[in-house]
Amino acid sequence: MQDAAHIVVVDDHGDIRDLVRQYLEQQGYKVSSAEGGNALRRLMERHTVDLIVLDVMMPGEDGLSVCRHVRASTNIPIIFLTAMADDTDRIIGLELGADDYLVKPFNPRELLARIRAVLRRANGVGTQQIVQQSKTVRIGPWRVNLGRQEISGEDGVGIPLSTAEFRLLKVFLERPGLILSREQLLDLTVGRTADIFDRSIDNQISRLRKKIEDNPKNPSIIKTHWGGGYSLSAEVAFE
Repeated sequence: MQDAAHIVVVDDHGDIRDLVRQYLEQQGYKVSSAEGGNALRRLMERHTVDLIVLDVMMPGEDGLSVCRHVRASTNIPIIFLTAMADDTDRIIGLELGADDYLVKPFNPRELLARIRAVLRRANGVGTQQIVQQSKTVRIGPWRVNLGRQEISGEDGVGIPLSTAEFRLLKVFLERPGLILSREQLLDLTVGRTADIFDRSIDNQISRLRKKIEDNPKNPSIIKTHWGGGYSLSAEVAFE
């Protein structure tokens, strides 16, 4: 692999650090490891880092705090490793600017796939920051005018989005390709965790699909992942 990306694995468990480092090195990546936030910061002072694999549950300074510190000065992609029960941590991590997350225990091949996907999406600055700085974004055949909160097709005619539809679409634009659960979408759009029976997100997605999908019953832009939520599957281009 030419110009191999430099990945740092941050975890307080040495066996996990070694397992991930060895596997990723076999795939051609340059890999460093750190047992916590202080070690990561020292490493970042000396080396260029392309992606961080960051454990959430660490003694002392946890992964959320480390992520917050990293995001204060850089847009290096971050993939969280999180325990199954830590849905709140996953939501907070996404809000802090993490690019993806993986639940422990995990298959190294799945981590590799997530790393490759995140590196493909990374273009020097984080996706969320690009969206915030952009005036228009293209998804598939549509141009999204972020200032006017409307979309337009090839004919240039603007189609207004409701506040809820626009907020939902913006969450997807900031996290292309990432599967988001109903609970995460509710928290990221209206700032609360959903009740297990709350289906308002399903209704919002249905309304949004009617505006942006050629065939809302067979969507190609916002896809459903049964048991896993929804993801933005169309290519995103920033203007």
